[in-house]
Amino acid sequence: MRKIYSLILLVLTTLSACAQQTESSVKAEDPKNIQYTTELVVSDLSIPWGMDFLPDGSMLIAEKSGNLIHFKNGEKTNIKGMPEVYVRGQGGLMDVKLHPNYKDNSWIYLSYASSVGEGNGGNTTIMRARLIDDSLTDSQVLYKASPNTTRGQHFGSRIAFDNDGYLYFSIGDRGERDVNPQDITRDNGKIYRLHDDGTIPEDNPFINVQNAKKAIFSYGHRNPQGLVKSPITGEIWEHEHGPQGGDEINIIQKGKNYGWPVISYGINYSGTSFTDITEKEGMQQPLFYWVPSIAPSGLAIVSSDKYPDWKGNVLAGSLKFQYLERLVLKNNKVVKREKLFEGIGRLRNVIQAPDDYIYIAVEGKGIYKIIPN
Repeated sequence: MRKIYSLILLVLTTLSACAQQTESSVKAEDPKNIQYTTELVVSDLSIPWGMDFLPDGSMLIAEKSGNLIHFKNGEKTNIKGMPEVYVRGQGGLMDVKLHPNYKDNSWIYLSYASSVGEGNGGNTTIMRARLIDDSLTDSQVLYKASPNTTRGQHFGSRIAFDNDGYLYFSIGDRGERDVNPQDITRDNGKIYRLHDDGTIPEDNPFINVQNAKKAIFSYGHRNPQGLVKSPITGEIWEHEHGPQGGDEINIIQKGKNYGWPVISYGINYSGTSFTDITEKEGMQQPLFYWVPSIAPSGLAIVSSDKYPDWKGNVLAGSLKFQYLERLVLKNNKVVKREKLFEGIGRLRNVIQAPDDYIYIAVEGKGIYKIIPN
């Protein structure tokens, strides 16, 4: 009996210590005072995966089905000259991002699934093209993950630029967790960094590693569907889907291993375990993780004066629970969670636009603008 009691005490002590070490124990609260409302600004969208704003205030919207939409003065126009998009499972047309100097060069960047290349199926591709009169010209594929696969899972994929003009993008592990994420000689399960023209920076972390994919910036990722430059620090922040539990937020650092699937706070969807450790030397701990999973998609860090009580907060869309989550941080520790606009729908994306308003994209509905009361 003493041995059994000691074992139970050890387990309870361990669980208590784990709870103290992570912000995931911070419960999400419902807001008591409704300070903000939503206004539907673009209706009748299916899966608006990505969005960005042109200098004139009009919007580019990437529909997963393969259409890139220009929304201007209440009208939608399909952009011509689009590449052929491989639509399967979670893959299709994903993110769209303007070059930081778009006014001078007219470059836009797209993330999409493509069947071009080795093998059946498709894989995530990054391209750029100039947008002229609602048509794409000078199209250039900058990166194509290989090999193709008919699996429908974990294409990623978001795009971000840092303050130095480097291009970052995410590609998920494509459902092959035991093969791709920990192997830097293989694509998938990685965050990548390129120059804006697709060339590989000479100081990328694995540039001199034999057989490594030279564009890799960090590895050990599962399915990153949030990637954004912090407007406050300039760091690249990422969030990714875990399995059953263990969605993560990470600050991306050069050459670091973020652990998937060796360490995780999640379990298999069947309820079984695939790893018995949550920490390991040489692997990064997440800044924050969710248990249970919220299925995060879209990520923004608020710097706008239009939302003074949200400044410095992190916003993440929840596909699973259909709300916008607000995370309040102090010294990069989550001290409060809040559910916003519960029941609005599967929230696919959230961005802070150049007009300093926050916009959210909801599947089956459209794009909403968050307005202070």
